[in-house]
Amino acid sequence: MSTSSSSGRSPFSLAGHAAFVTGSTQGVGAAIAEALARAGADVCLHGLQEDERAAATLAACRSHGVRAELITADLTAAGDTMAAALLEQVLKRFPDVDLLVNNAGTYMDVPFLEMPAERYFKTLRLNVDAPFFLTQAFARHWVAAGTAGRVLMTGSINGFLAEPDHVAYDASKGAIAAMVRSLCVSLAPHNIRVNSLAPGLVHTPLTGAVLDSDADVAAWMRLHTPNGQLPDARVCGDTAVFLLSDAAAHIHGQTLLVDGGMSAWQQPDLPAALRGKLA
Repeated sequence: MSTSSSSGRSPFSLAGHAAFVTGSTQGVGAAIAEALARAGADVCLHGLQEDERAAATLAACRSHGVRAELITADLTAAGDTMAAALLEQVLKRFPDVDLLVNNAGTYMDVPFLEMPAERYFKTLRLNVDAPFFLTQAFARHWVAAGTAGRVLMTGSINGFLAEPDHVAYDASKGAIAAMVRSLCVSLAPHNIRVNSLAPGLVHTPLTGAVLDSDADVAAWMRLHTPNGQLPDARVCGDTAVFLLSDAAAHIHGQTLLVDGGMSAWQQPDLPAALRGKLA
């Protein structure tokens, strides 16, 4: 398949676009922001505060010759008022913003029988309510302006496969997968495209705290991944570029699993005593 358009520009180019990426000062969000910048998009970063990680991500984005700015905000105050205020801040910096990446999220689970209400509700506010109301605010603006907007959610393999004592997190990511499908039906008639990428286990500052300190855990996770890899978050960045680019113009309402095949394996890590019996 050719990767050149009739204009001679790659359909994977994001030149001429501007993106707002939530939770983009580290981890998967930072990888997505830098990948979008590398593809030519101007980028509005978001984080809780201005710190060294935010400065490093801004510098990385700007190194690709695009505009990059940072907005700080707490998205756990989810609701239409928060979303409208954040949209206003973005539009002041990037009036032509046409890409929204709802990446910010949290994991706060403890064993299910011990899970307090506030941890549950905070997880849902950030992981579900914030992307719902931000998408609504941006879509309202785009429909009024006649803009062909593009929305990308960061889901998770946990939206499809359960993990012990991850009930709130798993429920929130399952909600994202369902939301993407429903938003597609609501927004595709307005020329707004909505999709999601769902990482398996990737190396980030959060997961690295465990993977880098416990070789047994890292080896166990490789066993559960058919390609045997635990990549860094850049694999999500390249996927985001594809899903937001013209190359994905006819892809609507889909979740692309970026998991090395983890979700395809029915019975990983078969005990040695059973291998001969079940092979």
